Amino acid sequence: MSKLAIEGVSRVFPGVNGGAPTQALQPTDLSIEDNDFITILGPSGCGKSTLLRIVAGLDQPTTGRVLLDGVPVGRPGPDRGMVFQSYTLFPWLTVRQNICFGLREKGMPGAKQDEIADYFIGKTGLAGFENHFPKMLSGGMQQRTALARALANDPKMLLLDEPFGALDNQTRALMQELLLGIWETDRKTVLFVTHDIDEAIFMANRVAVMSARPGRIKTILAIDLPHPRHYTMKTTPEFSGYKAQLTEEIRTESIKAASMAP
Repeated sequence: MSKLAIEGVSRVFPGVNGGAPTQALQPTDLSIEDNDFITILGPSGCGKSTLLRIVAGLDQPTTGRVLLDGVPVGRPGPDRGMVFQSYTLFPWLTVRQNICFGLREKGMPGAKQDEIADYFIGKTGLAGFENHFPKMLSGGMQQRTALARALANDPKMLLLDEPFGALDNQTRALMQELLLGIWETDRKTVLFVTHDIDEAIFMANRVAVMSARPGRIKTILAIDLPHPRHYTMKTTPEFSGYKAQLTEEIRTESIKAASMAP
């Protein structure tokens, strides 16, 4: 079981050089159930990544709290696996060594490390590249390795901050299907930040829409599309209906954000 509760979480950043503080998040609430796949969608600068970093324990809320299975989150931990947009692999380690890094830090026997690494190397399509270094890989393969590394530690929850944002459209679509396939098999609880409406709908069973900064979750839309999901689903009338609704939501907030810009 892995249930997350975000209760009244806000974030205010101190002013720079004596300037006024900046409120990135208004008090925000969100309940994430076991096996949920929730995408967070919102206009640029609305606090999506700030909220995710607070859940990861990489940043502290100004008010409120985050509970994972009833336990307060105060710092990073192995119960939450994080995948960033930027490539965060250790450049001096091979694909296999990167995937095994957390397992080795736990003191797991080498044979068990290899067993787990082999499973996720197969799952993420990295077979044949186990001994390659990150500089020898494409961006998509580096993100596959980062995903495999996060999953190898068997976290209760997977946190992803626009992990496919730097990829070309074709590779991005393949990575979406890859991650969904893993989720459909292993049923991890997932919180996924994106600015892409199609991606938000395709990946999630619920989309949380954030308001313009200072952000808050203003709408949660349940996505009633069948699994397994194939990219052709993006051309269906049902998908188009969700896209029209979310496009209007985001457009409204983006206009609001532009009107508040200095």
